[in-house]
Amino acid sequence: MHNKIKYTGKSAILIAVFIAIGMSSCRTSKNVSDLNVDTKDLIRDENLNTSDSTTIADIPWQEYFSDDILKQLIQEALDNNLDMKVALERIKQAEANFAMAKAAKLPTLSVAAQDEYTLYSIDGGTTKVLGYNANTLNLGLTTSWEIDAWGKLNSTKKSRYASLLNTMEYKKLVQTNIISGVAQLYYALTSLDEQLKVTKETIGLLTESSQTMQALKDAGLTNGAAVEQSNALLYNTQLSVFTIEDQIHQQENALCVLLGRTPGTIARNAISQQAVPSELKYGVPAQLLAKRPDVLSAELSFRAAFEATNAAQASLYPSITLSSGFVGYNGTELSDFFKPENIAANFVAGIAQPIFYNKRLKGNLAIAKSQQEEALLTFKNTVLAAGQEVSDILFSFKSSVNKNGLRAKQIDALSNAVDFTQELLKAGEANYTEVLSAQQNLLSAQLSQVNDKLEQLNYSVDLYKALGGGTN
Repeated sequence: MHNKIKYTGKSAILIAVFIAIGMSSCRTSKNVSDLNVDTKDLIRDENLNTSDSTTIADIPWQEYFSDDILKQLIQEALDNNLDMKVALERIKQAEANFAMAKAAKLPTLSVAAQDEYTLYSIDGGTTKVLGYNANTLNLGLTTSWEIDAWGKLNSTKKSRYASLLNTMEYKKLVQTNIISGVAQLYYALTSLDEQLKVTKETIGLLTESSQTMQALKDAGLTNGAAVEQSNALLYNTQLSVFTIEDQIHQQENALCVLLGRTPGTIARNAISQQAVPSELKYGVPAQLLAKRPDVLSAELSFRAAFEATNAAQASLYPSITLSSGFVGYNGTELSDFFKPENIAANFVAGIAQPIFYNKRLKGNLAIAKSQQEEALLTFKNTVLAAGQEVSDILFSFKSSVNKNGLRAKQIDALSNAVDFTQELLKAGEANYTEVLSAQQNLLSAQLSQVNDKLEQLNYSVDLYKALGGGTN
């Protein structure tokens, strides 16, 4: 029996291989270079020290925050927050896309089985008389491999890899947003607790003042207007308690969402136990680009767009494929099907140049180039915005800290003013409006002092986030 092994297109295979070897040395794709950004004046600060690389962004969040309850809440949020879980799912999707891009460079392999039964007429179909029949069995493997002569598949793989890294940066961005969000809501609650405490203490003092005013009226030392004005101030202050309690309720619910909890109360320490950093180190401007997730994400988006442009460029050139139509067994009888003489093989090499799709491919290339330029502009804008954000926070933090000394003096002066006006009123040397004004001003200053500290705590969190802290 003769051997049935067939070699179809042997010369075509050799030609395709030689073309692939030759073309691989003259790929059309380019390599992306590092994005050079001038960071010299990126951060506006009169005390900028370009030699000090110390930055709070290098401090793990577990060490940056000192409140144990706050640290527990941050960890709970990182474990349970739904946005974080979405980010992790996006990473899984990007990993799958990257795996697909890597697999595209490998040959495909599949199993093929066929049972063909044919009836033939004696004269080729001119009569209805059946002559003989034939039964053919096929079982084997088929494979195909596209030679990446122009770098299209490699560029696609690089683009997908950049996209994968981008999703990881997105996860870091979500993480630092969660950390800062939990911290600021927690600090807001401690601030509201202190405001509620100050307000209730003031209500006690105003109650005494109202009683004093009534006693003075009874003694003929003041009039009914003074009593009613004093009562009105008391009632107004009592009303503010409901507003503060409502704000506490809403802030607790907002924090519960970040924690992945249903609405409920939040345990917390007092704002007096929260330490404001005396100095916020931010390092050198170049470090800002190395740690901020949004900057890194913008850079990776550019790199992905760059490789996508390479892939679109390579799509304009011929694709070279090697394939086996069939490698396996071919026979007519199942009993002797797996005998060596029934081995059959068919190999095909091909080269295809786009013609009718050329305009569409050129359109895709034009779009890819435009998207690449858009990604570059977005990156530059992100860098500028990062510099602005850090500059604004630094100045605002310093300005807020500078208010501390004056605020303390203001409160001391107003406390003395309240005492003096009350004594003068009792002596008949001051009127009730002076007393009420002093009391109102004191309460306002005390609440402002609480807000000053909250402001400074928030700025310390904002800068930590703006520098890329909390992403380790």
